[in-house]
Amino acid sequence: MADADDVRRLARALPHVEEIDSAGFDFRVGGKGFVWSYPERSPGKPRVIRTDVAVLFVGDEAEKQALLLGEPGLFFTTAGYDGLPLVMVRLAEVSPERLSELVTDAWRMRAPEALGGDRPSPG
Repeated sequence: MADADDVRRLARALPHVEEIDSAGFDFRVGGKGFVWSYPERSPGKPRVIRTDVAVLFVGDEAEKQALLLGEPGLFFTTAGYDGLPLVMVRLAEVSPERLSELVTDAWRMRAPEALGGDRPSPG
């Protein structure tokens, strides 16, 4: 089980990461977001920043669909994210080890090559 503090610890440990002032957490590399708190929107209500859910950049629609279909108890999306390479992950359902992989992969896909992005995974 992971939480918002795990997201912060993992994101801050990556090179060239900028933390944006937020009601939850919001991390960017090279000016591009790679993990942030889920801003839940309900019709007719103010948005609520959910620190128990992280929004992750996943690269493309194929990866998004693979995660959503493969692990529906862990990942989800909403209509507002249709067509975007983003998924939401329920932090209470993910291990810190798996969260580390997800955050690192999101960082890698968003970091400019000059900062070490798009590197192959070790191993």
